[in-house]
Amino acid sequence: MTHSSRISGFFKMPREQRVEAVQAFAGLSEAEAALLRQGLALPVEQADRMIENVVGVYGLPLGIATNFQINGRDYLVPMAIEEPSVVAGASFAARLVREGGGFQAHSDAPLMIGQLQILDVADPWAARFALLAAKERLIALANQQDPLMIRLGGGARDVEVRVIEESPVGPMLALHLLYDARDAMGANTVNTALEAIAPLAAEISGGRVRLRILSNLADRRLARAQAVVPVSALAQEGYSGEDVAQGIVEAYAFAASDPYRAATHNKGIMNGIDAVVLATGNDWRAIEAGAHAYAARGGRYTSLSKWGRDAQGNLVGTLELPMAVGTVGGATKVHPLAQVALKVLGVQSARELAEVVAVVGLAQNLAAIRALAAEGIQRGHMALHARQLAIAAGAPPERVDAVVARMVAEKVIRLDRAQEILREMS
Repeated sequence: MTHSSRISGFFKMPREQRVEAVQAFAGLSEAEAALLRQGLALPVEQADRMIENVVGVYGLPLGIATNFQINGRDYLVPMAIEEPSVVAGASFAARLVREGGGFQAHSDAPLMIGQLQILDVADPWAARFALLAAKERLIALANQQDPLMIRLGGGARDVEVRVIEESPVGPMLALHLLYDARDAMGANTVNTALEAIAPLAAEISGGRVRLRILSNLADRRLARAQAVVPVSALAQEGYSGEDVAQGIVEAYAFAASDPYRAATHNKGIMNGIDAVVLATGNDWRAIEAGAHAYAARGGRYTSLSKWGRDAQGNLVGTLELPMAVGTVGGATKVHPLAQVALKVLGVQSARELAEVVAVVGLAQNLAAIRALAAEGIQRGHMALHARQLAIAAGAPPERVDAVVARMVAEKVIRLDRAQEILREMS
């Protein structure tokens, strides 16, 4: 049975109807759908076993982004985030991209980089030569640590050695163990392998191993997304499609050239990425670290995405960044709602999940810079922000819409104004 993520009026549906639509799309069981309905799916007793010093459970809104078509397949995308307009923006951008045939995405093999820091080496370049000559021994030792990973087709693939000639403590070596983590993010597996090979690396190099740790700059595990949008799809009230397309390209040029703008530009990308990563129980801090390091890999912080025009005049956007996400291990198997989110997505591998996450980042970027290039970011965002302010001011559910309508009409979106309107209604 073919399902479409193009669900017209999804945002207007009562919440129960949205849950039913998602349940039908993903084939969720009644128990899984109940996790969505009940609001807080992580029991405090389970949370107490996940981290230390637990006193409660902190909830975030879980939304569903619609309209996504990636490599010819439709997806509903769970997003956990507190910021208004992100889910709506991603859904709107996905609808625009559908008119150009949907997103295209692909990803690299899930190679993670584990690092050994080797100090007190008499001759760093000779030590590097010796370590590379012994790479097969190092790889074999690393692969003895996790037989299950080897049976699944993963494991250590290669060894690289870099000489760092100057540092605050003098020369050192950085040994990189390249490890195929399959459908896991890979941190624990890689760190275990590093611990195992550290004594042998010290013996071969004649040095002293200090740090043995995974790198979050997973630049051998990249995900890439592309969107093509016909100019006609970009037209809106007061703006031609040509104006909006050119505005998007010019907005990108600002981010490509200026780190102050690039920081905010990339934050918009991460709004989409982090929300999916968090919803699926993955490590959003690791993804953030890798993304921003990758954005500065050329020695200057710049835009993660690129926007331009093709020969037919269509708007074309691309995004490439490290994407070390997993579908097994960690919170993905501990948090009940993370498991439901993965089932809603229907991804079959960590690579497919990485591709979906990259696509959502590109979609969110398109939504943000399209708004900036046309009516401005505040028009849509502040209308949604007004709802949060109305609730913060103490508006009961039956009065929230009226308070929001007044603030939007007055173009005064502030907490004190929401409080005044409530008093006037009393």
